[in-house]
Amino acid sequence: MARQPTAKQAQTTAQRLDSIVKSARKIMRKDKGLNGDLDRLPMLTWIMFLKFLDDMERMEEEKAAMSGKRFKGAIEAPYRWRDWAAEDAGITGPDLLRFLTAEDTTLPDSSKGPGLFAYLKGLRGENERRDRKDVVATVFRGLTNRMESGYLLRDVINLVDGIHFDSSEEIHTLGRLYETLLREMRDAAGDSGEFYTPRPIVRFIVQVTNPQLGEKVLDPACGTGGFLTEAFMHLAEQANTIEKRQTLQDASIYGGEAKSLPFLLVQMNLLLHGLEAPQISPDNSLNVRLAEIGEGERFEVILSNPPFAGEEETGILNNFPEDRRTTETALLFLQMIMRRLKREGKGRAAVVVPHGVLFGGGIAARIKADLIKKFNLHTVVRLPEGVFSPYTGIATNILLFDTKRATGDIWYYEQPKREGRKNYTKTAPLTSDELQPCLDWWNAREPNKQAWKVKGKSLIETDDAGRILACNLDIKNPNTTGVVDHRTPLDIVESIEAKERRVLTIMADVRRALSEMAS
Repeated sequence: MARQPTAKQAQTTAQRLDSIVKSARKIMRKDKGLNGDLDRLPMLTWIMFLKFLDDMERMEEEKAAMSGKRFKGAIEAPYRWRDWAAEDAGITGPDLLRFLTAEDTTLPDSSKGPGLFAYLKGLRGENERRDRKDVVATVFRGLTNRMESGYLLRDVINLVDGIHFDSSEEIHTLGRLYETLLREMRDAAGDSGEFYTPRPIVRFIVQVTNPQLGEKVLDPACGTGGFLTEAFMHLAEQANTIEKRQTLQDASIYGGEAKSLPFLLVQMNLLLHGLEAPQISPDNSLNVRLAEIGEGERFEVILSNPPFAGEEETGILNNFPEDRRTTETALLFLQMIMRRLKREGKGRAAVVVPHGVLFGGGIAARIKADLIKKFNLHTVVRLPEGVFSPYTGIATNILLFDTKRATGDIWYYEQPKREGRKNYTKTAPLTSDELQPCLDWWNAREPNKQAWKVKGKSLIETDDAGRILACNLDIKNPNTTGVVDHRTPLDIVESIEAKERRVLTIMADVRRALSEMAS
C-alpha cells in the first residue's frame, strides 16, 4: 500500500501545482486572443484534459503489459500528448496552431492527416455502450483554439506537462485547486454564472438524499458538476471492492449540460475527482417528450439546480402536456425530474427552485398539485435571500420529494442567516456550519422556531369540477412575529425587478392559455 504523504509533502505539492496554474494563466494574459478568465480557463482545461488522458492511458497500458493483455487507447499516435506535447522543444509557433486547427496538415511524424481538433471530434466508440472515445469527441465538439500565439501556447503546454496525473496525490490536490478556478470563473461570469451552486448547499443536499452505491444519480442541468462530483465522492466511500468500484465507474453518475463551456468544465471536474469516463450528455435535457420517458430511463436519485430564467423554443414546449407548458424553465425541469424519478418508492429528488415557483399560480399551480398528489413532497428548505449573491438576489428553496406515496405532511425548515449577518457576499458566503442545525434536525424532526409542518393536500384549491385553482407552497414561518429587512436599497430594487420579471412570466402563461381557449 502506498504511504500517505506527510503534511509537508502535501503542502509542497499544492504549492507546486498552484504555481504551475498561476504561471500558465500569467502567460495566457499576454495572448491577444483571450479576454479574461472566461476564455483562459477553458483553454487551460482542454490542455489539462489531454495530458490527463495520456497519463491515465499510460498507466492502463503498463497494467495491460504486466498481465500480458493488449491495450488500445482512445487516442492513437501521432495525436497522443506524448507524441506532440511532451517535448519542451516540440512543435511550436504557427506549426503548432496549424496542427491543432487545420482540417488537413503535416503531423508531428511528418505524415499528412487531419489536425488534432478535427481528429478528436471524429472519434467514435467501437461498442454500442458509450466509451472514452465518445467522451473525447463530445468534449471537443464545441471547442476552438482561442490563442493567437503558438509560442505562448507552447509555453503553457510545457507547464501543464509538469503535472503528474498518474499521482493520486496530485490529482486530489489539483481537484481542489480546480474547484477554486471554477469559483473564480463564476465571479468573472457575472450574470452568466448560473452553473455554479455554492458548495455548502451541494454538500447538504447530497448528505440528506444519501445516494447509495448501485443507485443511478442524475443532474439534468449539471453545469460544472458540483452535485455530481459531490455525489461521486459520497459513493466512492462505499466502493470497497473491485466489483463496487466498477459499479461506481460504469453505472452511477449521469448528467446533462447543453452549454458548451460548462459541458467542458464538468468533464474535467469529474475526471479530476476520479470518474474515468463521465456520462454527460451535451443535449438539452428538456428535448424529450415526457410521455415517452419509460422506466428504463428513470433514476433513483436526481439532484439539480436548474436554470431559473430563460425561455425555451416552441419545439421544447411541445414535449410537455398542453396544459403544463410554461416559459418558466425551472418549472419545465421540475416536471421532467418528476417524470424521470424511479417509481414505487425507489426514487428521490432534491431540486433548487426560485421563490416564485412556490407562490406561482395558473400552470405553476397545476404542476405543484401534481407534485403533491403523485409524489411525497416531504420537505421544503427555505434558503435565506442572497445565498447566490452577488450573482443573483433571487430567493431560493430546496424541494425534497420521493415516490414512496402521495404527500402527507410537508415539513418546512427556514434556514436563518447567521446572527449579525446582513447579507451574503463573495467573501462572506453561506457556510456548511450554518446548515448543520438543519442536518441535526433532519432525522429527528420536531417543530421548533425554524421548523413547522402543514398538510400537503390542504394547499390545493379546486373548483366544483375539480380543476386546480391554486396551490400555494409559500407558507410563512408561523413562529416569526416580525421580519427585519437588512437588505441594502440596491438589493431591494433588484428583488423587486426579479419579482416583476416573474409576474411577466406568469402573464405570458396566462396569455398563452387564453389564446389556446380562444382558438
